[in-house]
This record gives sequence, C-alpha cells and structure tokens, in this order.
Amino acid sequence: MHTKIVPDTSVVINGKLTEYLQSEESKGCEVIIPVAVVDELQAQASKKREPGFIGLNELKRIRDICAEKNIPIRFSGERPSLEDIKLARSGRIDALIRDVAKAEGATLYTSDYVQALVAEAEGISVRYIPVEPKRFELSFERYFTHEMLSLHLKEGAPPMAKVGKPGNLTLTRLRDEPCTQQEISEMINEIIEAARSRGDSSIEIVRSGALVIQLGPYRIAIARPPFSDGLELTIVRPIVKLTLEDYHLSQKLIERLRSRAEGILIAGQPGSGKTTFASSLAEFYARQGKIVKTLESPRDLQVGPEVTQYGPLEGDFEKTAEILLLVRPDYTVFDEIRKGKDFQVFADMRLAGVGMIGVVHASNPVDAIQRFIGRVELGMIPHIIDTVIFLKDGEVKQVYELSLIVKVPTGMVEADLARPVVEVRDFETGRLEYEIYTFGDENVIVPVSDVKQKLSGIKDRVLAAVSRFDPNARVEVVSTDKAIVRVSKESIPRLIGRKGETIRRLEEELGIRLDVELLAPTMGEEVRFKVVESGKTVDVLFDEDIIGKTINIYVEGEHLLTAVVGKKGRVRVSKSSSSGKALMSALVAGKEIKVFRT
Repeated sequence: MHTKIVPDTSVVINGKLTEYLQSEESKGCEVIIPVAVVDELQAQASKKREPGFIGLNELKRIRDICAEKNIPIRFSGERPSLEDIKLARSGRIDALIRDVAKAEGATLYTSDYVQALVAEAEGISVRYIPVEPKRFELSFERYFTHEMLSLHLKEGAPPMAKVGKPGNLTLTRLRDEPCTQQEISEMINEIIEAARSRGDSSIEIVRSGALVIQLGPYRIAIARPPFSDGLELTIVRPIVKLTLEDYHLSQKLIERLRSRAEGILIAGQPGSGKTTFASSLAEFYARQGKIVKTLESPRDLQVGPEVTQYGPLEGDFEKTAEILLLVRPDYTVFDEIRKGKDFQVFADMRLAGVGMIGVVHASNPVDAIQRFIGRVELGMIPHIIDTVIFLKDGEVKQVYELSLIVKVPTGMVEADLARPVVEVRDFETGRLEYEIYTFGDENVIVPVSDVKQKLSGIKDRVLAAVSRFDPNARVEVVSTDKAIVRVSKESIPRLIGRKGETIRRLEEELGIRLDVELLAPTMGEEVRFKVVESGKTVDVLFDEDIIGKTINIYVEGEHLLTAVVGKKGRVRVSKSSSSGKALMSALVAGKEIKVFRT
C-alpha cells in the first residue's frame, strides 16, 4: 500500500520522522516535504536559533535514509510570503503545511497537539506522534565530577572546568586537545532533544545566536557567531544544597528572618553562593508554614516541590507579578534582579504586602542598596528593603538593617539642616555605618566613619593653629567648611588681629571658615583654695598637687577667670584688673567663690 506522508516542522526537529523512516513501518511510503517547512527552518537558522540548525540537519538525514531505502521524497506546496513568515506564530505556516497534506491526499505527521486537532477538524488524515519523556545519556555529563561547578567548552580551545567550592574555585584544563565544532554541535543537539522531551527541563531564553536551557540541575548557555566569536557551550550546576542551619547564623538574625524581615536583599559577587543561600531561605520559610513562590529566569533554584517556580510570563516579569498577587504568597524569591523593570516589580510587590527576597550582584552590601536609588523614591527604600545580607565565599559576611529617621546628618550640626535620612546599621552591633540622604539635587550615600574621621582631622588642624593664641582653646567643627573656635576673653583680640587680619589669614591657611566665640569652660573637679591680699594683688593659694594645673574661678556660678597655677602654688590677680576688682567685691560681699581644675 502506497502511503503519502506530509511532516510538519515539529516531527522533523524532534527526530520522530527520522525514527519512523528507519523502522520497518515505512515500507511503501512516499515523503512529501512542504516547502513551507524548509523555509521556516531556514528562517530560524538564519536567526542563529538552534531549532533551525537541528531541523535542517534532520532534513539531510531524511534525504540520506530515503535514498538508502529507495523511499520516494519530493517537495511540494507554496513558498511562504514575508507576511506568512511574520505570522508564523499565529499558525500561518502550519496552515500552509495542512494545505499540502489536503492537496496531496496525504497523512499529516505532527507532534504538535494543536496542529493535529485543527487537521482533524478540517477532515485531514493525521497521525499525532507525542514526544515521550525519556532519559537521555548526555555526553557532557562524563566530564562532571563531584566537585565540578561548571564546564566551559569552545571550539578551538581545550575544555575547561571550575572545580572546588565557593571561595576556593580553580580553573582546570580537562585535556590538551581542543574542542571541535562538530563535537560541540553534537552535544548541543543532545541537549535540545533532551530539553524537548524531559519533564524536568525548560527552554528559558531564545535569542539570535543565544539559547539558555535549564535541564534538571544544569543551567546551559549556548552561544553562536556572530553573537560570540565561536561556538560556545557553558554548563553550570550547583554542587551543594544547604539548609539555613548550615550557615551557622546568629540566633538574633534567625529571629529577625523569622519574625521581622520582609524586604530582604541577598547580595554578592558572581559565584559567591547567593542562589544557594536564596534556596535555603525559601525552604526555611516553607518549613515555617509560609506559601513561597519564586521569580526566576532561568529557573535554577534548588527548592522542594512545595515551592512553585515561575518564569517571566510572555517574557515579562510584570505579568508574572500580576498573577502572583492573585495567588497571594507570603514570600517570593526574585532571583537575579537585573533590569530597571525588575527593581520596579520587586518594589511594587513588596509595597503590596508580599514578603520579598531579592538576589542582586554587588561587590559590597551598600552597592546593592545603591542599585535601588533612582529607581524608587529615597524615602521608600526602607519600606522596600529592611535587611541586606552580603555573601562572600559561600558565607554570610555582613548583615545590614535599614531605617528612616528625620535628623541632622552626621557631620552637620545646624538644626535647619535636618532632613529624612536612611540609616544603614550593622545588624549585629547596631553601629551606624552609612547615611543616605538628599544633598542638593543628588541622593548621596555617606560612610559615617569617613565623615567622623574627616571632621576629626579638621578639628586637630584648627586646634593646633589656635592653641598658640590660647592653650585652653576649644574647637567645634560644624561641617567640613566651618568651625567654631572658643577662646578666653583676653585671647579674642589677638586671635582676630587688627581689622581681622589674623583670623582671615588662618581661614586661608586652613581652608575653613572660623567663627570666634567666648570660651565658657567646663567646671571640672572642684579644688580647695585660700584667698590672701598682698599689696597690689589678690593671691589665690592651692595645694602642691595643683601646681601647673589649669583652674577656673567662679563667683555665684558665673565664670570669672581661667589661669595656670604657678610654681609656688598660687595665682596672682591684679586688684586693678576687672577680674581682681570682681574678686575683691565678692570677698567683701561674702559671695560664693568656687575653683575647679580642668
């Protein structure tokens, strides 16, 4: 019996037609290839898409088998127009293929269930060949050892692998002989065939010259010219699966994660163990009785079946988020936040009340926060992110907590400079590490330790400059360009100088504006004393242990003078001076006189 077969692209690409022609069942058949099938495969290959290359190679094999078994093969049908190709996703190419089967009175062979249903509806004889899930022996797996993290294959270069654990990885050459294009192409064909048939696989990204596949535990990236300068295959897999307990976190942090943290950023450099930690955290919340979902592309988090992993719906995480808000998860893990739109989706879901765990690439924890600045309002950041966990070499190295407060930023003292400030504190010690606030038209992140160190340096320089005018001078640095200098009443004229020349010269030397005020010394330790009149002076006498010390004399709580106790344990005050007259008047009136050592 003469059987006419018209295949569509699905049975060509997945090799089902090849299998049929190699079987005894194919005796007496005739193969009619629609021109639309060839043109569709050519269009995909021209765009550097793997299915196109695989399909064209299969067509070559089909011709060889037909020649070997004397099976008639010919091409038929109309060549698709440019409009047909543009509308291929809408079923236009499939319609052209069905037209060939109808015109030839042939049986349509397909692995596309929708195509089979439409053909039956149109009265066309059809044979639906589903793709049965089966386990493929993949040739690249022979390279993988227990401690191998990733495999790197490129035509013209020896195969390389990263071996070890996060923080202790070494790049190892697996052999001296370089990989050939044919060798890598055969591996790619195996991978794509497995991806189309295995239930634990998915094709995550398809671009011109690039393809990303998640195949079980393996994340596979394929690159072709002109996107890359040669055929390249990169395969990555997780080498460890940890629980949160394996990280030996402090009980304080565990309690925060359990009860308070709802906007968590996991940050670190590539290969630092961020995804492994995110998987551990997802399963930690699942064990707490929380509904946990993930947003991933590719979907490579190692989580249990109770955690549903979502990809970008129709290529857009924003559409996925719309569905997730209806599902109402307690926590969502957003793996690899990269694009500006991803940050907005993370922020929108967090502000909608969903606990969010985001994974970002960053060289330090503050850089992770920095990536949100400009994408969301500054005052909203602590409501979106409350905890930042920084990983390095597979370990948690730093944890920050964020809060919003209205205050004068560190390094500024004037009350009218108060503004909303995002404080970034070390979670374990509570020490303030960074402040984020608006300065002019810019949002700035200021390391508090750097500000304090700079202000301390300014204070030391100013104090050294004014101490030659008054050894007891006090300096208060208001900001990086202003300081208040407090000196005694007697020192003010010398510090300011004639027509302000001295103070102006100091300001030029120091590069800072100086405001001069009267020193009001602190009282310090009260000491015993005795007042004795001696001719033209009033002598204040002290014990020997006060000799060489600076003292301050107060009358009724008001500062009278500051002096240094001489070698004979006394301070002489001229009766004709304003301080001497005030001291004599206090003695006569019986007013309270106290002396304090600074």
